[in-house]
Amino acid sequence: MFVPVAPMRPSTPPRVRGVTSPAPASSRRAIFLDVDGTYAHHGVVPEAHADAVRAARAAGHLVLLCTGRPVSLLPERITAAGFDGYVAGAGAYAIVGERVLLDTRFPAALAARSLDELAAAGALFLLEGPHATHAHPATVDAMAAHLPQRGEQGAGRRDLTAAITRTEDLTGVPFGKITTFHADVPVHAIAEAIGPEVAVIPSSIPDLGPGAGEIFLAHVHKAVGVAAVVEHLGLAREQVIAFGDGLNDVEMLQYAGTGVAIEGGDDAALAVADRTAAGPREAGLARAFAELGLLG
Repeated sequence: MFVPVAPMRPSTPPRVRGVTSPAPASSRRAIFLDVDGTYAHHGVVPEAHADAVRAARAAGHLVLLCTGRPVSLLPERITAAGFDGYVAGAGAYAIVGERVLLDTRFPAALAARSLDELAAAGALFLLEGPHATHAHPATVDAMAAHLPQRGEQGAGRRDLTAAITRTEDLTGVPFGKITTFHADVPVHAIAEAIGPEVAVIPSSIPDLGPGAGEIFLAHVHKAVGVAAVVEHLGLAREQVIAFGDGLNDVEMLQYAGTGVAIEGGDDAALAVADRTAAGPREAGLARAFAELGLLG
C-alpha cells in the first residue's frame, strides 16, 4: 500500500520545460532515462546526450529521468537539458510538470525500526526524500574522504556531498529510500533484520564492499513510477522507451514497449532488454535516439 504524503515543492526544482512541437498522439513516445551509467558517467552528462534530449522534446516526445537518486540529489549539471518530469527514488516519487503523481515514504514505525537496525549495524547511510537527503555529519565527512573520485575532477562526489543535509538526529525524518555506504555487516543482513516490508540491492560502486547498498520498500520499483506517468499521460505501454544499465532498471525495461540496456551493464538488465546501446562514455544515447527515430 502506498503511504500518501502531502506533496512539497523543492526549493530549487529541476528544470522542467514545455515541449515545443507536439507530435501526433499515435507517434508520440515517452522516453525514460536512468541517470548513472546511462545518461551520465560519474555525474557528467555528455553534451551529445543533452542535445539528443532537447531534439527529442522538440520533435514532440516526452523525456523523463528515471533514477534511483531522489530529486534532491539531481544537480543542475544533470538536469540542465530540461525534462518533462522525473521518476526518482527508484519509483518512490513521480512528477510530470508541476503535478506530483507519487510520493511514497516509509511508514513511521518501519522508519523507526530501520534506524534502529542501521545503528546496530554501524552503518553510514543516507535517508533519501524527494526534496531533501539527510545524513549524520560523520557520514557526510566519511563520504567526502572515501568515495571514489571519478568524473571531471570528482564532480559526482562533490555534487552528492554538497546536496546532503547534515542532521544529528534523524528521528522523524521522512524518507523513501536508504542508501548505505558502509556497515559492519552485509547490507542484505540489515534488510533482513528490518523485515519483509523492505528489499535491497547491492551498491553499484564495487569499491564500497558488502555493507553498501540500497534499502527500499519492497513494493516500490521504477516501473511503478513509470506506470503512474503513463497512466497520467494517457499513453500505452507500447509508446514507452526506457534506457537503463542497472539491477534497479530491470522492471522498467520489462515494462517498456522498448527496453534498451546499456552495453556492459548488469546481466539482469541485458537479459530483459529488447536492444542495447553504448554507454555514456561513447555518447550511446545519441546514436540510439537517432536509430529509434526520436530526433524528428
